[in-house]
Amino acid sequence: MRNMGYLWKRRSRFLKKISQHMTASQMMAAGFAAAILIGSLFLSLPVCNADGKWLAWMDALFTSCSAVCVTGLVTIVPATQFTGLGKMILLILIQLGGFGIIACTMGTFLILRKQITLRNRVIIQQGYDLDTMSGLVTTMRYMIRGTFLIEGLGAAGYAIQFVPEFGLARGLWYAVFHSVSCFCNAGIDIIGENSLGDYVRTPLVNLVTILLIIVSGLGFLVWRDVTLAIVRIVRKECSVRRAYERMRLHTKLALSMTALLVISGTVGVFLMEYGNPETLGGLGFWEKWLAALFQSVTTRTAGFFTIPQNLFREQTRMLSCILMFIGGSPGGTAGGVKTTTVAMLVLTCWSVLKGKEDTECFRRKIPSSNVRTGFSVFTVSFLAVLTGTLLLLVVEPVSLTEALYEVISAVATVGLTTGITPALSDAGKLVIIILMYLGRLSPVTMALMFASKVGRKKSKRKLPDERIMVG
Repeated sequence: MRNMGYLWKRRSRFLKKISQHMTASQMMAAGFAAAILIGSLFLSLPVCNADGKWLAWMDALFTSCSAVCVTGLVTIVPATQFTGLGKMILLILIQLGGFGIIACTMGTFLILRKQITLRNRVIIQQGYDLDTMSGLVTTMRYMIRGTFLIEGLGAAGYAIQFVPEFGLARGLWYAVFHSVSCFCNAGIDIIGENSLGDYVRTPLVNLVTILLIIVSGLGFLVWRDVTLAIVRIVRKECSVRRAYERMRLHTKLALSMTALLVISGTVGVFLMEYGNPETLGGLGFWEKWLAALFQSVTTRTAGFFTIPQNLFREQTRMLSCILMFIGGSPGGTAGGVKTTTVAMLVLTCWSVLKGKEDTECFRRKIPSSNVRTGFSVFTVSFLAVLTGTLLLLVVEPVSLTEALYEVISAVATVGLTTGITPALSDAGKLVIIILMYLGRLSPVTMALMFASKVGRKKSKRKLPDERIMVG
């Protein structure tokens, strides 16, 4: 017993020593990897599987990675594969992935009323790319409480449909699971093989899902800005216009791009699939609009679907790929290159075409360092998609469209598929697992994880300028 106690103390000291030399990005990467591996071990246990047998470890690893990375791609059917315990573990992994490793760690400190040290505050700031360390604990509390509040409201909305349909206990369980899965943008369901396809004509389920996806995709920084604006308007401290003007540039860009993408995506899907008898063709006029709206919103990294993706026309799949690649907004549970990144790059191109030196938006100048980071995120994500698509085509007998759709869905942590996921070989599964993991960490996190402390210091070296030909 003494030896065990000694070894445990040595282990604790070793882990503490390692963590002291890790950056926030490295902690996030290691934390997600550990959660995925531990989750896969639990999900593979016979007690977690309905058939009482060990689940193939590659399938368990794939499912755990999909849950922790809040993606939604699965090689098995969770509704029939897992027992109640297995589904509970799956839910915990989804919530853990939605919050993020750092938020869960700091949330535990808050619950246990432990003091958050200066180092921990620096980790929070780095992990969530916040401007200052002021009010970090308040921000964390706001994010955690807001998450549980919105998930609770979503569960109440789902319960109105699920309780009469499945009974009280099962209906409430389904309501809670799908609310968490939807808010965390995981897209994993426990109803059956058809996701939410049985509810394509049910406005309540559609609208609750759509609202959860949009709210979670905006990010907690936008929540706080919008909440403060609403409070000011209600208290009559300022007009609606003035409250909007006082919002941060990030919030304005996120709201504007989200509205633009949702509307344009809805109209695009509606027009492209209007006469397709296998998708929207058999629905009523307003049901077509609802299904088109759902498709437009769910491609923003949610993963649920009411229309099977393999039935869409090629042009609709391409539109969905574009929406998936863009994804949601920073600071939320959504993936993709993010709405603000795309908006910033488009604005930069527009500034160049107009002969301006600075990137301007809403009477503000976006720093050049911001633009460079956004360009790097877009480029790395694009290269990941190209590389992943090529690898998947090498190891799997699938078409280019199917491979591209699957890869973008993995990199952007969306979870939509044309139906090829369950048929993937172990090599194909491994490619998707790596892409889901990299997509959840984001290109910026990966770059910071591998960068050394020396490399992150600003270089004082000045080199002579020399132009090159472009275009």
